[in-house]
Amino acid sequence: MGITLTETAASEIKRVMGEQNRPELKYVRVGVAGGGCSGFQYAFDFTGSYDEKVDTFSEQHGVGVVVDKKSDLFLDGTTVDFYTGLEKRGFTFNNPNAVKSCGCGSSFSA
Repeated sequence: MGITLTETAASEIKRVMGEQNRPELKYVRVGVAGGGCSGFQYAFDFTGSYDEKVDTFSEQHGVGVVVDKKSDLFLDGTTVDFYTGLEKRGFTFNNPNAVKSCGCGSSFSA
């Protein structure tokens, strides 16, 4: 199942990648790292490569998505969206594996 990018998230990723004007960064890498107020935090960055032995890869709405296999266990079924509102603007993670998440939505426990 893996991670799902919404069209809105994919459009924002393409926009940011275009602004950075760094053609070597071809993919978005989504992962999980220890930390945050709930135990794990989401990692979100751009990368130029991936390793098929340790990463999973999918193409969604014209964006290459890379997830390391360890993080994939915690992110399976997660939808990444981009939210724009008066109070905040940024990427959101709807993670069905999260038992608890913090108020800001950037960390969770599984």
